[in-house]
Amino acid sequence: MTRAPVPFGEWDRPRQPWMLSGECRDGHDRTLLLEVATRTLFPTMLVFSLYLLLVGHYSPGGGFSGGLVAGLAFVLRYIAGGGPGLGAVIAVRSPVLIGSGLTIAVLTALAPLLVGAPALSTAYLSVDLPVLGTVSTQTSLLLDTGVYLLIVGAVLDLLRALGAGIERDMRDAGELT
Repeated sequence: MTRAPVPFGEWDRPRQPWMLSGECRDGHDRTLLLEVATRTLFPTMLVFSLYLLLVGHYSPGGGFSGGLVAGLAFVLRYIAGGGPGLGAVIAVRSPVLIGSGLTIAVLTALAPLLVGAPALSTAYLSVDLPVLGTVSTQTSLLLDTGVYLLIVGAVLDLLRALGAGIERDMRDAGELT
């Protein structure tokens, strides 16, 4: 099987899109090494952020540091793929993430008041699951989950706002068509 010759200037254009939106940057605006590295780093950083979220009760970490790592993964994805890919990676609007994270955190912080305990009190929970065995956690995991969602939503909102401004300025300067 013979391949058709690739036109000059098109050699680095991907044969199939890896961004979920299906759109790729022009060859002049792309950094191929960054795109390839992002393919590996993006999911790895998201898994690591979830790890930080879950082990934050027993060692350093938690919702804030996990949310920052997840936010950095989305920043890396934005830098590598541009604006169109970010909306396809996560379909949830950032104000919804911010609002739900804040709601979860506040309700979790105030829930101990219903049983007469001070605000932000934590309880130890242990559940026996058939396949996994005994799984234990603390109720502060819900607070950290709310903080995690709040931080990720804030970073996505900043990317949306700053990215739109940067792209608008580039179009005005004639650098972006």
